[in-house]
Amino acid sequence: MKASPAQARTVEAGLPAEAEEVAFDIKNFSLWYGQRQALQDVTIRIPAKKVTAIIGPSGCGKSTFLRALNRMHELTPGTRLEGSLRHFGEDLYGPGVEAVAIRRRVGMVFQKSNPFPTMSIAENVLVGLRLNGVRDKRVLQSRLEESLHMAALWDEVKDVLNRPGTSLSGGQQQRLCIARSLAVQPETLLMDEPCSALDPLATAKIEELIQTLRERYTVVIVTHNMQQAARCSDRTAFFYLGRLIEFGNTRNIFTSPSNPQTEAYVSGRFG
Repeated sequence: MKASPAQARTVEAGLPAEAEEVAFDIKNFSLWYGQRQALQDVTIRIPAKKVTAIIGPSGCGKSTFLRALNRMHELTPGTRLEGSLRHFGEDLYGPGVEAVAIRRRVGMVFQKSNPFPTMSIAENVLVGLRLNGVRDKRVLQSRLEESLHMAALWDEVKDVLNRPGTSLSGGQQQRLCIARSLAVQPETLLMDEPCSALDPLATAKIEELIQTLRERYTVVIVTHNMQQAARCSDRTAFFYLGRLIEFGNTRNIFTSPSNPQTEAYVSGRFG
């Protein structure tokens, strides 16, 4: 399904103003898994130090798009792409640009919390720093406390840092994974359905954390939960069948969308 000129104008209208700092500048981006095209001609500018929600029905390309932002999709054989994807001006797929370096700048939090089972709480947070050669104990201790504070977890674990990360509750484990991502000091944090496996109380804590993180980081979150997108995000992008259908201020997307497909989805008529 190809977007009409009216749809294209709607998408362009949602882009940040030129004066607004842009974290991701994406132009005509398409991605294939083998013969199957997962993303089609996506053009979007995601603003810095804002929360952008990615919504859409299952199979529409949300998670594929998110993984493309830190080259996680390269772990899947047969992937190819076209178009331009820049992060704070750097071509993420440019010659000589290493995926490992990109993933330090663009952190990822997955749908299911994944603390390393053989590591303590402290070791889970610091593993990325150690892998990057940080050995100074003062630096490690400072980053440990800072990251756990930012993940709103320090007060809950400061006296049990040597316990296994898997000893924590599900919501605490997810915040531990967020702390692990923050410890390497990324510029952007990607979250793929971070609350889908959590109870309402743990979900509320993650949502509060997202509000705090926007002060220092660009946050991009994929969610099936329309209420969560409305509560947490500044901007919302609606994907359908691998295309970006509409992008704009979250309030406008949910109260007065320009595209009838967006209206049908956010009102619950399909998806």
